[in-house]
Amino acid sequence: MLRVQDRLKVVLPLTVLLIFLLLYMNTKSAFKASVVMLAVPFSMVGAVWLMYLLGYNVSIAAWVGMIALMGLDAETGVFMLLFLDLSYEQARKDGRLRDMADLHEAIIHGAVKRIRPKLMTVAAASMGLMPIMWSVGTGADLMKRAAAPMVGGLATSFVMELLVYPAIFLLCRSRQLKPDTVGQN
Repeated sequence: MLRVQDRLKVVLPLTVLLIFLLLYMNTKSAFKASVVMLAVPFSMVGAVWLMYLLGYNVSIAAWVGMIALMGLDAETGVFMLLFLDLSYEQARKDGRLRDMADLHEAIIHGAVKRIRPKLMTVAAASMGLMPIMWSVGTGADLMKRAAAPMVGGLATSFVMELLVYPAIFLLCRSRQLKPDTVGQN
């Protein structure tokens, strides 16, 4: 147990760094990679809450579930930023970004297009993990502790990606509007 804990002290930061590097290579933007990495603490909150409610201690199996959750969060976060970017670029190309109201509309349009895929991802992962959460028998206790962080983390990650990402995107893109149009709305 102590040997695995020592190994996790190396593996966990290395995993976070590797996820960040892959995000940076994908988005070619340190800012976008950092925004996607914001999902990690939000999803960890949900993971810890569910583990607390179920009375589970933080174990090696729980850390394995949290590492898997980090990868899933990064994947869904990239898609949310992609939808926001596509909507913003389409509005800019069509000449529909004259003021803050147009920017709000473009961001809401991009976020709304992401609700169904995100909800399907969360529902499919949660439903896939429910048989593990309800299982009894040999090995069930270990598997429950690996699945619980993912179920709890997916719930808070869902809310965070639909509420916080668009707000951060709005703050970032509002600086790119012409200075005389920012205060109009």
